[in-house]
Amino acid sequence: MSFRKVVRQSKFRHVFGQAVKNDQCYDDIRVSRVTWDSTFCAVNPKFVAIIIEASGGGAFMVLPLSKTGRIDKSYPTVCGHTGPVLDIDWCPHNDEVIASASEDCSVMVWQIPENGLVAPLTEPVVTLEGHSKRVGIITWHPTARNVLLSAGCDNVVIIWNVGTAEELYRMEDQHPDIIYNASWNRNGSLFCTSCKDKSVRIIDPRRGTIVAEKEKAHEGARPMRAIFMSDGKVFTTGFSRMSERQLALWDPDNLEEPMGLLELDSSNGALLPFYDPDASVVYVCGKGDSSIRYFEVTDESPYIHFLSTYGSKEPQRGMGFMPKRGLDVNKCEIARFYKLHERKCEPITMTVPRKSDLFQDDLYPDTAGPEPAMEADEWVAGKDADPILVSLREGYVPTKQRDLKVNKKNVLHDNRPTAGGKLAAPTAHASVPSINAPAIHVESDRLDEVLKELKSLKLLVKQQGQRIEHLEEQLSKIQNGDA
Repeated sequence: MSFRKVVRQSKFRHVFGQAVKNDQCYDDIRVSRVTWDSTFCAVNPKFVAIIIEASGGGAFMVLPLSKTGRIDKSYPTVCGHTGPVLDIDWCPHNDEVIASASEDCSVMVWQIPENGLVAPLTEPVVTLEGHSKRVGIITWHPTARNVLLSAGCDNVVIIWNVGTAEELYRMEDQHPDIIYNASWNRNGSLFCTSCKDKSVRIIDPRRGTIVAEKEKAHEGARPMRAIFMSDGKVFTTGFSRMSERQLALWDPDNLEEPMGLLELDSSNGALLPFYDPDASVVYVCGKGDSSIRYFEVTDESPYIHFLSTYGSKEPQRGMGFMPKRGLDVNKCEIARFYKLHERKCEPITMTVPRKSDLFQDDLYPDTAGPEPAMEADEWVAGKDADPILVSLREGYVPTKQRDLKVNKKNVLHDNRPTAGGKLAAPTAHASVPSINAPAIHVESDRLDEVLKELKSLKLLVKQQGQRIEHLEEQLSKIQNGDA
Protein backbone atom coordinates (compact mmCIF):
# COMPACT_ATOMS: atom_id res chain seq x y z
CA MET A 1 0.00 0.00 0.00
CA SER A 2 1.35 3.43 -0.90
CA PHE A 3 0.91 6.51 1.29
CA ARG A 4 0.64 10.07 0.03
CA LYS A 5 2.71 12.48 2.06
CA VAL A 6 0.50 15.20 3.53
CA VAL A 7 2.10 18.58 4.16
CA ARG A 8 0.46 20.25 7.15
CA GLN A 9 -0.82 23.75 6.44
CA SER A 10 0.56 26.49 8.67
CA LYS A 11 1.21 30.17 8.12
CA PHE A 12 4.57 29.67 9.86
CA ARG A 13 5.71 26.81 7.61
CA HIS A 14 7.77 29.16 5.43
CA VAL A 15 9.33 31.31 8.16
CA PHE A 16 12.56 32.67 6.74
CA GLY A 17 15.56 33.22 9.02
CA GLN A 18 18.34 35.59 8.02
CA ALA A 19 21.34 37.07 9.79
CA VAL A 20 21.87 40.81 9.44
CA LYS A 21 24.85 42.30 7.62
CA ASN A 22 28.17 42.60 9.42
CA ASP A 23 27.83 46.33 10.00
CA GLN A 24 24.59 45.70 11.93
CA CYS A 25 26.24 43.28 14.37
CA TYR A 26 27.85 44.17 17.70
CA ASP A 27 31.55 43.40 17.30
CA ASP A 28 34.58 42.97 19.57
CA ILE A 29 32.63 41.86 22.65
CA ARG A 30 34.31 39.46 25.09
CA VAL A 31 31.39 37.10 25.74
CA SER A 32 31.48 35.34 29.12
CA ARG A 33 33.22 31.95 29.29
CA VAL A 34 31.43 30.84 32.45
CA THR A 35 30.31 27.21 32.28
CA TRP A 36 26.68 27.84 33.15
CA ASP A 37 23.74 27.03 30.87
CA SER A 38 22.33 30.54 30.76
CA THR A 39 21.37 32.52 27.66
CA PHE A 40 24.09 35.15 28.52
CA CYS A 41 21.98 37.70 26.61
CA ALA A 42 18.76 39.63 27.22
CA VAL A 43 17.04 42.09 24.87
CA ASN A 44 14.05 44.44 24.87
CA PRO A 45 12.81 47.12 22.44
CA LYS A 46 15.51 49.56 23.68
CA PHE A 47 18.64 47.65 24.70
CA VAL A 48 20.65 44.48 24.27
CA ALA A 49 22.49 43.25 27.39
CA ILE A 50 25.36 40.73 27.16
CA ILE A 51 27.27 39.05 29.98
CA ILE A 52 30.99 39.56 29.36
CA GLU A 53 34.36 38.47 30.70
CA ALA A 54 35.55 40.82 33.43
CA SER A 55 38.61 40.86 35.65
CA GLY A 56 38.07 41.29 39.36
CA GLY A 57 34.34 40.57 39.39
CA GLY A 58 31.33 40.19 37.16
CA ALA A 59 30.02 42.54 34.52
CA PHE A 60 27.62 42.84 31.64
CA MET A 61 27.32 45.27 28.79
CA VAL A 62 24.18 47.24 27.92
CA LEU A 63 24.02 48.62 24.38
CA PRO A 64 21.28 50.66 22.71
CA LEU A 65 19.94 48.63 19.79
CA SER A 66 21.20 51.28 17.37
CA LYS A 67 24.82 51.09 18.59
CA THR A 68 26.06 48.50 16.12
CA GLY A 69 29.53 47.93 14.70
CA ARG A 70 32.75 47.62 16.65
CA ILE A 71 32.32 48.29 20.37
CA ASP A 72 35.23 50.18 21.92
CA LYS A 73 37.11 48.34 24.67
CA SER A 74 36.58 51.34 26.95
CA TYR A 75 32.78 51.24 26.55
CA PRO A 76 31.19 51.48 30.04
CA THR A 77 29.74 48.33 31.63
CA VAL A 78 27.51 47.40 34.55
CA CYS A 79 30.09 46.09 36.99
CA GLY A 80 28.86 46.00 40.58
CA HIS A 81 29.10 42.24 41.27
CA THR A 82 32.19 40.77 42.94
CA GLY A 83 31.77 37.43 41.14
CA PRO A 84 30.92 36.41 37.56
CA VAL A 85 27.39 37.27 36.40
CA LEU A 86 25.39 34.12 35.57
CA ASP A 87 21.99 35.42 34.45
CA ILE A 88 20.31 38.69 33.42
CA ASP A 89 16.67 39.56 32.74
CA TRP A 90 14.97 42.80 31.63
CA CYS A 91 11.93 43.92 33.59
CA PRO A 92 8.84 43.39 31.36
CA HIS A 93 7.21 46.53 32.80
CA ASN A 94 10.12 48.99 32.49
CA ASP A 95 12.55 48.83 29.56
CA GLU A 96 15.27 50.59 31.56
CA VAL A 97 15.35 48.19 34.53
CA ILE A 98 17.38 44.97 34.47
CA ALA A 99 18.17 42.36 37.12
CA SER A 100 21.38 40.34 37.35
CA ALA A 101 22.34 37.21 39.31
CA SER A 102 25.89 36.30 40.22
CA GLU A 103 28.30 33.83 41.77
CA ASP A 104 28.67 36.33 44.63
CA CYS A 105 25.29 34.99 45.96
CA SER A 106 23.47 38.26 45.30
CA VAL A 107 20.81 39.60 42.94
CA MET A 108 21.10 43.23 41.84
CA VAL A 109 18.57 45.45 40.09
CA TRP A 110 19.85 48.28 37.91
CA GLN A 111 18.33 51.41 36.37
CA ILE A 112 19.86 52.06 32.93
CA PRO A 113 19.89 55.70 31.70
CA GLU A 114 17.40 56.37 28.92
CA ASN A 115 20.11 56.81 26.25
CA GLY A 116 22.46 54.12 27.55
CA LEU A 117 25.56 54.21 29.72
CA VAL A 118 28.08 57.05 29.54
CA ALA A 119 30.09 55.85 32.56
CA PRO A 120 30.55 52.49 34.33
CA LEU A 121 27.53 51.64 36.49
CA THR A 122 28.64 50.27 39.85
CA GLU A 123 25.74 51.13 42.17
CA PRO A 124 22.54 49.09 41.76
CA VAL A 125 19.18 50.51 42.72
CA VAL A 126 18.74 47.58 45.07
CA THR A 127 20.77 44.54 46.18
CA LEU A 128 18.84 41.42 47.16
CA GLU A 129 20.75 39.09 49.48
CA GLY A 130 19.24 35.86 50.71
CA HIS A 131 21.00 32.99 48.94
CA SER A 132 23.91 31.13 50.52
CA LYS A 133 25.39 29.92 47.22
CA ARG A 134 25.71 31.34 43.70
CA VAL A 135 22.51 32.53 42.06
CA GLY A 136 22.06 31.23 38.52
CA ILE A 137 18.41 31.97 37.68
CA ILE A 138 16.29 35.12 37.75
CA THR A 139 12.95 35.82 36.08
CA TRP A 140 10.46 38.65 36.53
CA HIS A 141 6.78 38.09 37.25
CA PRO A 142 4.85 38.53 33.99
CA THR A 143 1.99 40.70 35.32
CA ALA A 144 2.77 42.02 38.83
CA ARG A 145 4.99 45.08 39.16
CA ASN A 146 8.38 44.61 40.90
CA VAL A 147 8.02 40.87 41.68
CA LEU A 148 11.19 38.88 40.92
CA LEU A 149 12.02 35.19 41.27
CA SER A 150 15.56 33.99 41.96
CA ALA A 151 16.94 30.46 42.31
CA GLY A 152 20.40 29.53 43.54
CA CYS A 153 22.73 26.57 43.82
CA ASP A 154 21.59 26.34 47.45
CA ASN A 155 18.42 24.76 45.92
CA VAL A 156 16.35 27.65 47.28
CA VAL A 157 13.78 29.70 45.36
CA ILE A 158 13.05 33.21 46.64
CA ILE A 159 10.29 35.57 45.47
CA TRP A 160 11.25 39.22 46.04
CA ASN A 161 9.40 42.51 46.13
CA VAL A 162 11.98 44.71 44.41
CA GLY A 163 10.06 47.85 45.39
CA THR A 164 10.60 47.21 49.08
CA ALA A 165 13.79 45.11 48.79
CA GLU A 166 12.31 42.31 50.87
CA GLU A 167 11.61 38.61 50.58
CA LEU A 168 8.00 37.70 49.92
CA TYR A 169 8.34 33.92 49.86
CA ARG A 170 11.19 31.47 50.41
CA MET A 171 10.96 27.86 49.19
CA GLU A 172 13.71 25.68 50.65
CA ASP A 173 12.32 22.13 50.71
CA GLN A 174 10.91 21.61 47.22
CA HIS A 175 14.18 20.88 45.38
CA PRO A 176 16.74 18.31 46.59
CA ASP A 177 19.29 19.27 43.91
CA ILE A 178 20.40 22.10 41.60
CA ILE A 179 17.60 23.92 39.81
CA TYR A 180 18.18 24.22 36.05
CA ASN A 181 15.51 26.79 35.20
CA ALA A 182 12.23 28.39 36.31
CA SER A 183 9.31 29.68 34.23
CA TRP A 184 6.14 31.57 35.25
CA ASN A 185 2.76 30.71 33.76
CA ARG A 186 0.85 33.39 31.83
CA ASN A 187 -0.77 35.12 34.81
CA GLY A 188 2.00 34.43 37.32
CA SER A 189 -0.08 32.29 39.67
CA LEU A 190 2.30 29.31 39.29
CA PHE A 191 5.83 28.61 38.12
CA CYS A 192 7.48 25.42 36.92
CA THR A 193 11.07 24.29 37.48
CA SER A 194 13.40 21.63 36.13
CA CYS A 195 15.88 20.08 38.52
CA LYS A 196 19.00 17.92 38.46
CA ASP A 197 16.99 15.10 40.07
CA LYS A 198 15.24 14.83 36.62
CA SER A 199 11.92 16.08 38.00
CA VAL A 200 9.68 18.84 36.66
CA ARG A 201 7.67 20.58 39.37
CA ILE A 202 4.76 23.00 39.18
CA ILE A 203 4.75 25.18 42.28
CA ASP A 204 2.27 27.61 43.85
CA PRO A 205 4.62 30.26 45.28
CA ARG A 206 2.08 31.91 47.57
CA ARG A 207 1.26 28.62 49.30
CA GLY A 208 4.73 27.14 48.93
CA THR A 209 3.25 23.87 47.70
CA ILE A 210 4.02 21.58 44.77
CA VAL A 211 0.86 21.43 42.65
CA ALA A 212 2.14 18.73 40.28
CA GLU A 213 5.39 16.82 39.83
CA LYS A 214 6.75 14.57 37.10
CA GLU A 215 9.72 12.41 38.06
CA LYS A 216 12.15 11.51 35.27
CA ALA A 217 10.50 13.78 32.72
CA HIS A 218 13.58 12.97 30.64
CA GLU A 219 15.71 9.94 31.51
CA GLY A 220 19.07 11.48 30.62
CA ALA A 221 21.40 13.00 33.19
CA ARG A 222 22.19 16.16 31.28
CA PRO A 223 20.42 19.51 31.96
CA MET A 224 16.81 19.97 30.93
CA ARG A 225 14.44 22.93 30.69
CA ALA A 226 10.73 23.42 31.37
CA ILE A 227 8.57 26.35 30.27
CA PHE A 228 4.87 27.14 30.59
CA MET A 229 2.68 27.46 27.50
CA SER A 230 -0.02 30.15 27.48
CA ASP A 231 -2.75 27.48 27.84
CA GLY A 232 -1.15 26.04 30.99
CA LYS A 233 0.63 23.06 29.40
CA VAL A 234 4.35 22.53 30.04
CA PHE A 235 6.98 22.18 27.31
CA THR A 236 10.28 20.50 28.22
CA THR A 237 13.64 19.90 26.58
CA GLY A 238 16.04 17.23 27.80
CA PHE A 239 17.91 14.03 27.02
CA SER A 240 16.94 10.38 26.71
CA ARG A 241 18.75 7.56 28.46
CA MET A 242 20.81 7.14 25.27
CA SER A 243 21.73 10.88 25.37
CA GLU A 244 19.45 11.81 22.49
CA ARG A 245 17.99 15.29 22.76
CA GLN A 246 14.22 15.36 23.27
CA LEU A 247 11.25 17.74 23.27
CA ALA A 248 8.07 16.92 25.18
CA LEU A 249 4.68 18.49 25.89
CA TRP A 250 2.90 17.74 29.19
CA ASP A 251 -0.60 18.22 30.54
CA PRO A 252 -0.29 19.26 34.23
CA ASP A 253 -3.55 17.44 35.01
CA ASN A 254 -2.05 14.15 33.83
CA LEU A 255 1.73 13.87 33.98
CA GLU A 256 1.87 10.07 33.57
CA GLU A 257 2.82 10.26 29.88
CA PRO A 258 3.77 13.21 27.65
CA MET A 259 1.14 14.44 25.18
CA GLY A 260 3.83 14.63 22.55
CA LEU A 261 7.48 13.54 22.41
CA LEU A 262 10.11 14.25 19.73
CA GLU A 263 13.67 13.00 19.53
CA LEU A 264 16.04 15.34 17.70
CA ASP A 265 19.67 14.21 17.64
CA SER A 266 22.50 13.04 19.88
CA SER A 267 24.39 16.31 20.38
CA ASN A 268 25.68 17.30 23.83
CA GLY A 269 24.54 20.93 24.06
CA ALA A 270 21.63 21.78 26.38
CA LEU A 271 18.54 22.91 24.47
CA LEU A 272 17.27 26.41 25.32
CA PRO A 273 13.57 26.89 24.44
CA PHE A 274 12.15 30.33 23.54
CA TYR A 275 8.37 30.62 23.40
CA ASP A 276 6.15 32.95 21.38
CA PRO A 277 2.73 32.77 23.10
CA ASP A 278 0.98 34.77 20.36
CA ALA A 279 1.91 32.34 17.58
CA SER A 280 2.30 29.24 19.80
CA VAL A 281 5.72 28.65 18.26
CA VAL A 282 8.71 27.32 20.22
CA TYR A 283 12.23 28.08 18.99
CA VAL A 284 14.89 25.67 20.23
CA CYS A 285 18.55 26.72 20.35
CA GLY A 286 21.26 24.35 21.50
CA LYS A 287 24.34 25.60 23.32
CA GLY A 288 27.21 25.03 20.88
CA ASP A 289 24.82 24.38 17.96
CA SER A 290 24.83 26.47 14.81
CA SER A 291 21.09 26.15 14.16
CA ILE A 292 17.72 27.31 15.47
CA ARG A 293 14.85 24.86 15.08
CA TYR A 294 11.26 25.94 15.42
CA PHE A 295 8.08 24.04 16.18
CA GLU A 296 4.40 24.91 16.29
CA VAL A 297 2.49 23.63 19.32
CA THR A 298 -1.20 22.91 18.63
CA ASP A 299 -4.21 21.18 20.21
CA GLU A 300 -4.15 18.38 17.63
CA SER A 301 -2.00 15.25 17.69
CA PRO A 302 0.98 14.97 17.51
CA TYR A 303 0.84 18.43 19.19
CA ILE A 304 4.49 19.36 18.43
CA HIS A 305 4.85 20.07 14.70
CA PHE A 306 8.28 20.70 13.20
CA LEU A 307 8.32 23.83 11.03
CA SER A 308 11.85 24.47 9.81
CA THR A 309 15.48 25.09 10.75
CA TYR A 310 17.67 28.16 10.49
CA GLY A 311 21.27 27.10 9.95
CA SER A 312 24.58 28.93 10.02
CA LYS A 313 28.28 28.08 10.21
CA GLU A 314 29.22 29.51 13.60
CA PRO A 315 28.14 27.85 16.90
CA GLN A 316 26.21 29.91 19.43
CA ARG A 317 27.43 30.61 22.97
CA GLY A 318 24.15 32.18 24.03
CA MET A 319 20.97 33.70 22.66
CA GLY A 320 18.67 36.65 23.32
CA PHE A 321 14.99 36.72 22.28
CA MET A 322 13.24 39.99 21.47
CA PRO A 323 9.73 40.57 22.93
CA LYS A 324 7.01 40.85 20.28
CA ARG A 325 6.57 44.61 20.76
CA GLY A 326 10.17 45.17 19.64
CA LEU A 327 9.72 43.60 16.18
CA ASP A 328 9.31 45.31 12.81
CA VAL A 329 5.70 44.59 11.82
CA ASN A 330 6.19 46.30 8.44
CA LYS A 331 8.59 43.53 7.41
CA CYS A 332 6.37 40.72 8.77
CA GLU A 333 9.07 39.95 11.36
CA ILE A 334 7.70 37.41 13.84
CA ALA A 335 10.87 36.79 15.89
CA ARG A 336 14.35 38.21 16.33
CA PHE A 337 17.27 36.50 18.01
CA TYR A 338 20.57 37.94 19.21
CA LYS A 339 23.12 35.18 18.72
CA LEU A 340 26.32 35.34 20.75
CA HIS A 341 29.57 34.28 19.10
CA GLU A 342 32.90 34.25 20.89
CA ARG A 343 33.56 37.92 20.05
CA LYS A 344 30.32 39.36 18.71
CA CYS A 345 26.53 39.47 18.89
CA GLU A 346 24.64 38.82 15.64
CA PRO A 347 20.93 39.66 15.24
CA ILE A 348 18.91 37.07 13.30
CA THR A 349 15.48 38.00 11.95
CA MET A 350 12.64 35.54 11.37
CA THR A 351 10.08 36.74 8.82
CA VAL A 352 6.99 35.34 7.09
CA PRO A 353 7.18 36.27 3.38
CA ARG A 354 4.07 38.29 2.45
CA LYS A 355 3.51 40.40 -0.68
CA SER A 356 0.92 42.70 0.87
CA ASP A 357 2.00 45.95 2.55
CA LEU A 358 -1.05 45.89 4.83
CA PHE A 359 -0.88 45.04 8.53
CA GLN A 360 -1.04 41.25 8.95
CA ASP A 361 -3.65 40.65 11.64
CA ASP A 362 -3.12 36.89 11.67
CA LEU A 363 0.60 37.27 12.40
CA TYR A 364 0.21 39.95 15.06
CA PRO A 365 -2.65 39.41 17.50
CA ASP A 366 -2.63 41.74 20.49
CA THR A 367 0.44 40.99 22.59
CA ALA A 368 1.57 41.57 26.17
CA GLY A 369 2.42 45.23 26.70
CA PRO A 370 4.65 46.95 29.27
CA GLU A 371 1.77 47.91 31.57
CA PRO A 372 1.67 45.75 34.75
CA ALA A 373 -1.75 44.28 35.47
CA MET A 374 -1.38 44.68 39.24
CA GLU A 375 0.91 45.75 42.06
CA ALA A 376 3.03 43.38 44.15
CA ASP A 377 0.75 43.80 47.17
CA GLU A 378 -2.29 42.75 45.14
CA TRP A 379 -0.51 39.62 43.94
CA VAL A 380 0.53 38.75 47.51
CA ALA A 381 -3.10 39.21 48.58
CA GLY A 382 -4.10 36.45 46.14
CA LYS A 383 -5.09 38.36 43.03
CA ASP A 384 -4.28 36.95 39.57
CA ALA A 385 -4.46 38.84 36.27
CA ASP A 386 -3.52 38.11 32.68
CA PRO A 387 -1.12 40.47 30.88
CA ILE A 388 -2.55 43.74 29.59
CA LEU A 389 -2.45 43.45 25.81
CA VAL A 390 -1.46 46.09 23.25
CA SER A 391 -1.99 46.23 19.51
CA LEU A 392 0.98 46.26 17.13
CA ARG A 393 -1.07 47.67 14.25
CA GLU A 394 0.70 51.05 14.28
CA GLY A 395 4.01 49.58 15.37
CA TYR A 396 4.94 49.67 19.04
CA VAL A 397 6.23 53.04 20.25
CA PRO A 398 7.82 52.83 23.71
CA THR A 399 6.79 55.44 26.25
CA LYS A 400 9.23 57.32 28.44
CA GLN A 401 10.15 55.12 31.40
CA ARG A 402 10.30 56.32 34.97
CA ASP A 403 13.15 55.74 37.39
CA LEU A 404 13.04 52.75 39.70
CA LYS A 405 13.14 53.91 43.31
CA VAL A 406 13.26 51.64 46.32
CA ASN A 407 11.73 52.56 49.65
CA LYS A 408 10.14 50.83 52.59
CA LYS A 409 6.60 51.18 51.29
CA ASN A 410 6.30 51.12 47.54
CA VAL A 411 8.03 52.04 44.33
CA LEU A 412 7.23 53.65 40.98
CA HIS A 413 4.27 55.80 42.07
CA ASP A 414 3.49 56.72 38.51
CA ASN A 415 -0.30 56.72 38.81
CA ARG A 416 -0.87 54.33 35.96
CA PRO A 417 -4.30 52.67 35.87
CA THR A 418 -4.48 49.42 37.81
CA ALA A 419 -6.15 46.32 36.39
CA GLY A 420 -9.48 47.55 37.78
CA GLY A 421 -9.19 50.80 35.87
CA LYS A 422 -8.71 53.10 38.90
CA LEU A 423 -5.74 55.40 39.26
CA ALA A 424 -3.37 54.78 42.13
CA ALA A 425 -3.32 57.65 44.61
CA PRO A 426 -0.23 59.86 44.33
CA THR A 427 2.13 60.20 47.25
CA ALA A 428 2.42 63.49 49.10
CA HIS A 429 5.52 64.59 47.18
CA ALA A 430 4.76 62.90 43.86
CA SER A 431 3.71 64.92 40.89
CA VAL A 432 1.10 63.31 38.67
CA PRO A 433 2.62 62.68 35.24
CA SER A 434 0.36 62.59 32.24
CA ILE A 435 -0.27 59.11 30.86
CA ASN A 436 -1.69 60.39 27.60
CA ALA A 437 0.33 60.47 24.40
CA PRO A 438 1.40 63.99 23.30
CA ALA A 439 -1.45 65.83 21.60
CA ILE A 440 -1.09 66.43 17.88
CA HIS A 441 -1.85 70.03 17.01
CA VAL A 442 -2.86 70.63 13.42
CA GLU A 443 -3.45 74.19 12.22
CA SER A 444 -6.89 74.56 10.70
CA ASP A 445 -5.70 76.59 7.71
CA ARG A 446 -3.08 73.97 6.88
CA LEU A 447 -5.76 71.28 7.10
CA ASP A 448 -8.01 73.24 4.69
CA GLU A 449 -5.10 73.56 2.28
CA VAL A 450 -4.46 69.80 2.35
CA LEU A 451 -8.16 69.04 1.80
CA LYS A 452 -8.32 71.41 -1.20
CA GLU A 453 -5.23 69.80 -2.71
CA LEU A 454 -6.72 66.35 -2.17
CA LYS A 455 -9.98 67.42 -3.84
CA SER A 456 -8.16 68.81 -6.89
CA LEU A 457 -6.10 65.63 -7.21
CA LYS A 458 -9.27 63.50 -7.14
CA LEU A 459 -10.78 65.68 -9.90
CA LEU A 460 -7.62 65.38 -12.00
CA VAL A 461 -7.61 61.58 -11.63
CA LYS A 462 -11.28 61.46 -12.71
CA GLN A 463 -10.58 63.61 -15.79
CA GLN A 464 -7.59 61.51 -16.77
CA GLY A 465 -9.69 58.36 -16.39
CA GLN A 466 -12.32 59.74 -18.72
CA ARG A 467 -9.63 60.72 -21.26
CA ILE A 468 -8.14 57.21 -21.15
CA GLU A 469 -11.58 55.69 -21.80
CA HIS A 470 -12.10 58.03 -24.81
CA LEU A 471 -8.69 57.13 -26.29
CA GLU A 472 -9.34 53.41 -25.80
CA GLU A 473 -12.64 53.74 -27.70
CA GLN A 474 -10.85 55.49 -30.62
CA LEU A 475 -8.13 52.84 -30.69
CA SER A 476 -10.76 50.08 -30.75
CA LYS A 477 -12.55 51.70 -33.71
CA ILE A 478 -9.27 52.03 -35.68
CA GLN A 479 -8.41 48.38 -35.02
CA ASN A 480 -11.91 47.25 -36.15
CA GLY A 481 -11.77 49.44 -39.31
CA ASP A 482 -14.73 51.58 -38.20
CA ALA A 483 -12.74 54.82 -38.38
